[in-house]
Amino acid sequence: MIRRVVLWRLKAQSEEEKHRDAAQIKQALESMRNKIPGMISITVGINTSQSEDASDVVMQVDFSNQEALEAYETHPEHEKVKPIVGALRGERRVVEYEI
Repeated sequence: MIRRVVLWRLKAQSEEEKHRDAAQIKQALESMRNKIPGMISITVGINTSQSEDASDVVMQVDFSNQEALEAYETHPEHEKVKPIVGALRGERRVVEYEI
């Protein structure tokens, strides 16, 4: 299995805007659940830390194998989500590893 972890910092400046945007991203990402072959699980969290080093949103996705991860990249359900997240994010970090 392959696990992908993505962390985003949002463009929004106020806590109210960040909360609104994070909730929108969470809903969009979770809409992919059970719609992409080889995606075993998806978990999305919204930051509660007060650390200045914290990200605002995190996603953890487990895929059955590398081929499933590669297919996910261009899957129509993922393509629907990309512009939503892209418009709201300021920074993105990704880690992928075998589990």
